[in-house]
Amino acid sequence: MGRRLVPLTLDNLQDLPQRCRSCVFWELDPVSGEAAVKAGTAALEKEAWISAVLLDWGSCGRVVYVDDVPVGFVLYAPPAYVPRSTAFPTSPVSPDAVQLMTAFIMPGYQGQGLGRVMVQTVAKDLLRRGFKAIEAFGDARWKEPACLLPADHLLAVGFKTVRPHPAHPRLRLELRSTLSWKEDVEMALDRLLGAVQKEPALRPL
Repeated sequence: MGRRLVPLTLDNLQDLPQRCRSCVFWELDPVSGEAAVKAGTAALEKEAWISAVLLDWGSCGRVVYVDDVPVGFVLYAPPAYVPRSTAFPTSPVSPDAVQLMTAFIMPGYQGQGLGRVMVQTVAKDLLRRGFKAIEAFGDARWKEPACLLPADHLLAVGFKTVRPHPAHPRLRLELRSTLSWKEDVEMALDRLLGAVQKEPALRPL
């Protein structure tokens, strides 16, 4: 099974799930977001946001492909680019961190470790760019896929709670701590990208 993670650009934005292509939950403040949805301009606003972040800051997402079929994505950016982040009771995101905004894996591909590899890929990208941590607002009452990630899932991939809240805790992954599993990340990425060939089994003579 060929798996690859590709930086999100305007060229592959159409590979995101339909409802996510025009979702501006994170990209605009609540009032502007509602106005864009009512005016039918949310998809254009999403494109404009991705374009601006790519130009100003660089890569802000990854799309996951399995056998060339898009099966998931992750979005992240410094909090200055994420107006909605200030609307949470556990804000603000720490100044030394990048915000993990949202991520999604298609139901048929969940439970295969793709979520963990997505987080590791983001961690590797941000380590290379000199950041100290990733933070995210979790949903402690998560019931179905939405713009917020389930807090339990974030905890399972290594995040720790820094601002508790019954509904929207803020969680943090120290990138320093990922240095200890950097080799594991390299191996996981190599495997994911198909760079590691399986060793041939030795047969007894």
